[in-house]
Amino acid sequence: MDENDGFDAYMAARWPTLVRSLILLGCAPAEAEDVVQTGLVRCLTSWERVQRADDVDAYVYRVVLNCWAKSRRRLWWGEQPTEHLPDQVGGDPADQALLRHAVVAALSRLSTEHRAVLVLRFVADLTEAQTATALGIPLGTVKSRVSRALDQIQLNDLREEEQS
Repeated sequence: MDENDGFDAYMAARWPTLVRSLILLGCAPAEAEDVVQTGLVRCLTSWERVQRADDVDAYVYRVVLNCWAKSRRRLWWGEQPTEHLPDQVGGDPADQALLRHAVVAALSRLSTEHRAVLVLRFVADLTEAQTATALGIPLGTVKSRVSRALDQIQLNDLREEEQS
């Protein structure tokens, strides 16, 4: 049996979500692809250990997020989150663009910590436990950050409605 058994299938299945997650965390699409590639190469070199992890998805996200954090330390801070997401689904392109803009705008108003838990929970579709493992924080912190982030989004929406 190949020592990297299952890696190709795992990578093919998770690549779009990993890239999309990093884009929503503030990476440019090309940067997101580079970071995901770096993280997956690190996972490939120790794939047997990754497969023995309690939760492979949480382990891989942890590696990718660590690569992202390392890359952020070297980047110029003038970069802005992008409004263009990969993997468009069917439907009206104008509606998709409006939705994409609304999601990116809502996420951009949140702190990095709150944005990270929402992206991992609802874009990457990780469980609360997987999100906690990926971010290296307690489960209770994930729950409270999700709650506070969603409350903040609602509050921001109400403020915008009042100003209109």
